[in-house]
Amino acid sequence: QVQLVESGGGLVQAGGSLRLSCAASGPSFSSKRMAWFRQAPGKEREAVAAISSSGAGTSYTDSVKGRFTISRDNAKNTVYLQMNSLIPEDTAVYYCAAGQVTGWSTQRAYDYWGQGTQVTVSS
Repeated sequence: QVQLVESGGGLVQAGGSLRLSCAASGPSFSSKRMAWFRQAPGKEREAVAAISSSGAGTSYTDSVKGRFTISRDNAKNTVYLQMNSLIPEDTAVYYCAAGQVTGWSTQRAYDYWGQGTQVTVSS
């Protein structure tokens, strides 16, 4: 059983930055692909970014490419999402997820989810 706890959300002005963290407890963190999803009010949950178990491979949704960076520290069982040049459209609850099957942007590919952290970007 893997438990995920997100932190680092908050209120920021457009153009600002935030760094989200996701601390994992439980076995086999380093064997799992990790991802960040987000869900804005009235919208479906969408994949934002994912990172392979080793950290060598990353994937991003088009709307965040060049602005967001996902990384992980397997020694600390933690995955990060550095968010720069934030825009109001980035406002959402951000969720951390862990999984092993293929399909980085598919919710069904992830077995474990955190509770989410709110990110609000003001204009």
